[in-house]
Amino acid sequence: MSTDENNHEIAKDGTFKRQDNQFKQKFGSGPHELTPEPFRYRLIWGEICPWSNRAAIVRKLLGLEDVISVGKVSPIRTSEGWNFTLDLNDVDPILGIHYLGEAYLKADPNYSRRATIPALIDVKTGKVVNNDYHTLTNQFETAFNPFQKNDAPDLYPENLRKDIDALNDILFHEINNAVYQAGFAKSQEAYEAAYDKFFKRADWLEERLATRRFLFGDQLTDSDIRLYVTLTRFDAAYYPVFHVNRNRLIDFPNLWRYARELYQIPAFRETTNFDAIKKGYQLIKGNPYQLISKGPDERLWNEPIK
Repeated sequence: MSTDENNHEIAKDGTFKRQDNQFKQKFGSGPHELTPEPFRYRLIWGEICPWSNRAAIVRKLLGLEDVISVGKVSPIRTSEGWNFTLDLNDVDPILGIHYLGEAYLKADPNYSRRATIPALIDVKTGKVVNNDYHTLTNQFETAFNPFQKNDAPDLYPENLRKDIDALNDILFHEINNAVYQAGFAKSQEAYEAAYDKFFKRADWLEERLATRRFLFGDQLTDSDIRLYVTLTRFDAAYYPVFHVNRNRLIDFPNLWRYARELYQIPAFRETTNFDAIKKGYQLIKGNPYQLISKGPDERLWNEPIK
């Protein structure tokens, strides 16, 4: 999303106010809940997008590849929205659409906001049923539990859910979204407030990880996935493009060790595409010659964990 495309999300003081998610359908056996079914739903995500990247990671970690199909949009969002130019004839092979927005309009003909990723789509109707990145991974972790592989990690254990939810709220406001508030700010004050907020929390996380393998000790959780997707985009995108540039990720010894350890888990590595990330963030207005940086050196992500 370029800065010109989000003007309706800019407050009077120049602060970026991210739009709400409209489609929040829950899954389960309760009233008004959709029954989780194999082959019924399709996850649309993009390698540029941290919100959708975490849904793709959880899907792989839990072994839901044969339960929830996946479609991928181009890393470069056009003025008409996310499209399927990575597919034959620029059409999603299951949904038969050129643009993700078509599935949003099927769900709501009056939908006028950005068609965002991730989007979970009912393949029988072609309608978006959930685009709520705040809770979508939790749906995969709980409602789709019967379809998970036998050795799937418990990413959202009941005894930690309150703590995970509390930390996830902090991560969203002060890490995940803070970089966008800096990058899309329309005033110096708004930019600096987001910048300071991010690095204050990054310093706190650096200290937290000094004595822990993951955010909650030795157990991998949903929170780790939410932090990871911001960290992998930091040096290649947020530092140079959004000017969140006090430190690079590699300058934080504990966060850098932690991010590399997660990257070396197949579900993380296989859904992390640094070339797509650089294209999506760097090929925006203000880059008239459409140059893409050659670095950072991806080989560093495979260095042994000490």
